[in-house]
Amino acid sequence: MRNTPTILHLDMDAFYASAEQAAKPSLRGKAVIVGGLGPRGVVATASYEARVFGVHSAMPMAQARRLAPNAAYLVPRFGFYREISEQVMRLLRELSPLVEPLSLDEAFVDLEAGGTAWDEESARLTGTKLRGDIRAVTGLTGSVGLAVSKMLAKIASEQAKPDGLVLIEPGTERAMLGPLPVRTLPGVGPATGDHLRRVGITTVEEVAEAGEDELVRLLGKAHGSALYGMALALDERPVVAERDTKSVSVEDTYDVDIHDRVRVRMEVQRLADRCVRRLRDAGRSGRTVVLKVRRYDFSTLTRSDTLRGPTDDPAVVREAAARLLETVDTTGGVRLLGVGVTGLADFTQEDLFAQAQAAAGELEPLAEEEVEESAEKQETPTVRRWSAGHDVRHAEFGHGWVQGSGLGRVTVRFETPDSDPGRVRTFRTDDPELEPAEPLPLVRRRPQVSSEPARWPQSRSGGGGGGATSSP
Repeated sequence: MRNTPTILHLDMDAFYASAEQAAKPSLRGKAVIVGGLGPRGVVATASYEARVFGVHSAMPMAQARRLAPNAAYLVPRFGFYREISEQVMRLLRELSPLVEPLSLDEAFVDLEAGGTAWDEESARLTGTKLRGDIRAVTGLTGSVGLAVSKMLAKIASEQAKPDGLVLIEPGTERAMLGPLPVRTLPGVGPATGDHLRRVGITTVEEVAEAGEDELVRLLGKAHGSALYGMALALDERPVVAERDTKSVSVEDTYDVDIHDRVRVRMEVQRLADRCVRRLRDAGRSGRTVVLKVRRYDFSTLTRSDTLRGPTDDPAVVREAAARLLETVDTTGGVRLLGVGVTGLADFTQEDLFAQAQAAAGELEPLAEEEVEESAEKQETPTVRRWSAGHDVRHAEFGHGWVQGSGLGRVTVRFETPDSDPGRVRTFRTDDPELEPAEPLPLVRRRPQVSSEPARWPQSRSGGGGGGATSSP
């Protein structure tokens, strides 16, 4: 393990909610909750204003509404968040070739590998500059942790929230970890935490005092030994630039259980097409098609079919998924469907047409009455859905976003990221002058940020004092 705090962990602050607040001036400083708004929805992110009421990620949306009834509830805009994430990741890659993304809003960076930090002073300067660049490019804030290991850097960034920087000075790690709750350590979830609490272990220091043998007795060899090492601040994991994707998948949870077999088949076909789009976006192909079905009673079934070779042909994936569906009983209703592809490769089966024909030949066709019913449904005019928080444009009033809709009406607030809070107007849901729109950038133009890594005058002076040091 290194002896300089040159591993950086970046965690964007309440990312989805902060992005929505930056895009919508009327929501700045107010409670914003992003997630699924249906009866089975969960919270993806809550702004810091919403967290005051006890709302947090992964909470059922119904519970969040009880805790914060006056908050703004928005449907996620993942394409928008992904664009911002790509801007942030580009800034990180300017610092080092070793960037390990954990999600859209979180990543590790090995500053030493990029030559942008070699001691405490250069690491702190690089972290400070990064925070400024992120704000300039995206308009958002991120918290930075710096330490000698990934585990400690992540703990430091959590202590830095929101919008701060914490550097854990080498040699102070044990003293800093000791009084923290045992749940601070990676891999200690509610079950493990409760198990340790029942035997009187509630802090990291008490984990270290218990000793490895006792932890192995309580938790097993692998978990017990790993937990003891972490309590001693030991973490040898390197920053890994590329994570090999094992699978590509998509799934949808339905607010109302689907009972109609034709509708289930159509949903599987739609999910298969989405899965192939993701597969192609990643430049991959796959050999095994997987179907996931969660039924009305919460029982979850998975079925898989391994093809003769890897493919990214939508027809092949659709047919395989449909074939798998025929083996699943859905008469009681379906609450979730998913389609995935595993066994990924960087090439495709040459004879895709023959493979598609073979798959089609093995698939029992829909009954004639089912085909007619499906066609009749497709001919029915589609009612436009206006999701809360999504962008729209009106021919007269310009750009805005949906505040809510229902009973044939949609309410829109007309404002942009660089405007004052806008006015609210209500329209019919079929108003021909109202159309969905693409999100506007949070910052009009990117300032000139040097593509050269930041290099600071080398200084070997040590930092004074002990423990973690932070800066706003």
